[in-house]
Amino acid sequence: MQMPVNHFKRALAEKRPQIGLWLGLSSPYSAELLAGAGFDWLLIDGEHAPNELQTILGQLQAIAPYPSQAVVRPPWNDPVRIKQILDIGAQTVLLPMVQTAEEADIAVRSTRYPPNGIRGVGSALARASRWNRVEDYLAQADAQMCVLVQIETHRGLVNLPEILKVEGIDGVFIGPADLSADMGFPGQPNHPEVRQAIEHAMAQIVAANKAPGILMAATDMAHHYLSLGALFVAVGVDTTLLSKAAESLAKQFRPSTHDAAYDQREINDKNAVY
Repeated sequence: MQMPVNHFKRALAEKRPQIGLWLGLSSPYSAELLAGAGFDWLLIDGEHAPNELQTILGQLQAIAPYPSQAVVRPPWNDPVRIKQILDIGAQTVLLPMVQTAEEADIAVRSTRYPPNGIRGVGSALARASRWNRVEDYLAQADAQMCVLVQIETHRGLVNLPEILKVEGIDGVFIGPADLSADMGFPGQPNHPEVRQAIEHAMAQIVAANKAPGILMAATDMAHHYLSLGALFVAVGVDTTLLSKAAESLAKQFRPSTHDAAYDQREINDKNAVY
């Protein structure tokens, strides 16, 4: 059996922009539905969505038959959790809240087998090696690992030049929500000061020959960052898309005179003690 090729990593290396969608529903069924929608990559979120190893595994399996590439974000830059996520078949990880070169180095080393890193050797139990059916898996695995680190604080921005020097970092993702909050503008990812910081960071990432990435649901801003060289851009979140579409549909069939009564029942339900 041949080693699975990381097409997402290859696309970034070839400077081909990849458009993605965030997955927060934690469901293999919805993941498979979206895997056929035409996105280049899908982010399985283990930081803010209620995902554990079993639900991440189910989504990896659901996405696998489709052209969309899976990216997994663990809850933290933790070698133990990264090891488990890689063993169930993830080849690309997005690691949150990386603020120093030392933390970036830990991220890379967590995805490499010794002597190049600290990934635990348990491939006989791992879907990643197809249970040792992939020939020479241990010798080939490191080359297919794609490591994306997430910069989402002022401290991370200050240390970005050193982070970019870490060998094995394939891309740097700017987290606009946390960054804007850390800069004193919560809920304002498009504040001029935040935009300026993001644009400066992207210029540094491009100059270092790494792939810049961002999540930006506003279409005009997504195009703006693509024009600045962003190579992996998420343009929406499944939970938000579903919520807005459902609310829009409900409003089409709910008389305006009924809104107040409906909203009051909603308030009463929220305040009820069960």
